[in-house]
Amino acid sequence: MQHRQLGTSDLSISVIGYGCWAMGKTFWGDDVVDEESIAAVKLSLQRGIDFFDTAQAYGYGHSERVLGEALKDVPRDQVIIATKTGLEWDDAQEKIDRNSSPEYIVSSLEGSLERLQTDYVDLYQIHWPDESVPFTESAVAMKELHDAGKIKAVGVSNFSVEQMEAFMSVCPLHSLQPPYSLLTRDIDTEILPFCRENNIGILAYSPMARGLLTGKYDESATFPETDGRAGSPMWQGERLKRNVEAVREMAALAETHGRTVAQLALAWVLAQPGLTCALAGTKRPNQIEETAEAGDWNLDAETLQQVETIIEKHGAG
Repeated sequence: MQHRQLGTSDLSISVIGYGCWAMGKTFWGDDVVDEESIAAVKLSLQRGIDFFDTAQAYGYGHSERVLGEALKDVPRDQVIIATKTGLEWDDAQEKIDRNSSPEYIVSSLEGSLERLQTDYVDLYQIHWPDESVPFTESAVAMKELHDAGKIKAVGVSNFSVEQMEAFMSVCPLHSLQPPYSLLTRDIDTEILPFCRENNIGILAYSPMARGLLTGKYDESATFPETDGRAGSPMWQGERLKRNVEAVREMAALAETHGRTVAQLALAWVLAQPGLTCALAGTKRPNQIEETAEAGDWNLDAETLQQVETIIEKHGAG
């Protein structure tokens, strides 16, 4: 498993990270089992994955609790734990609101530390931009936590260039976490060049387009209402058909290398300049067996061009 430096921080992380959204269960269907999540975390460690990315909003804290249980007997300096703040849930109304006020950033960290069973977080991130709070004020709170050693690195997720610039005027920014995959490339135009120029590490979430790039789904794929993919345009009608056709052709390409299309999708992300880590989500241990192997596959120029040709041919995305 390869490792890369996270921006200007002191953290060196595995290029394949464990994305813990599914671990929280909410929006991921009814087949997520805590015991399988814990087993998958332990197997990840055996396969060289040491970076685990969760959030206090994943399952209203459930993901953090399960991750904390899975890692409680692992020496703390052997794992890198990332979590997020900035989303506040209301149990009474069963809803989540953005809240990046300094007070909430600090208080939510305490809750995260308790659920994760640790006394510091390696990477603390603001989950979504909160326009109701000046970014400079949120940045002050993050800087204070960083200076106090409660967090080792500072990150944001889903931020624009302008929002990052405002944040960076007050606090060092070590990473950005955006959606990025073969089928989702919105950051290519502005955000990715900005992060490269400023040495901001990029943690790509949904690098397999929530399972679409695993090759396990066809044009008839449907999901229960409890699954967030049920309403996603990428999984509907003609667009789904084009995507599935492209995935099938990429699977054939991957097979010529003795690999799977999921491994190709992850390796493609890691081949893009400026990318630090691809966050692979999972529900079960056997999925980790496959995705971890992408961490040692360096795509050559010919394979990268073949992938682009397939995407353009089918109009996938």
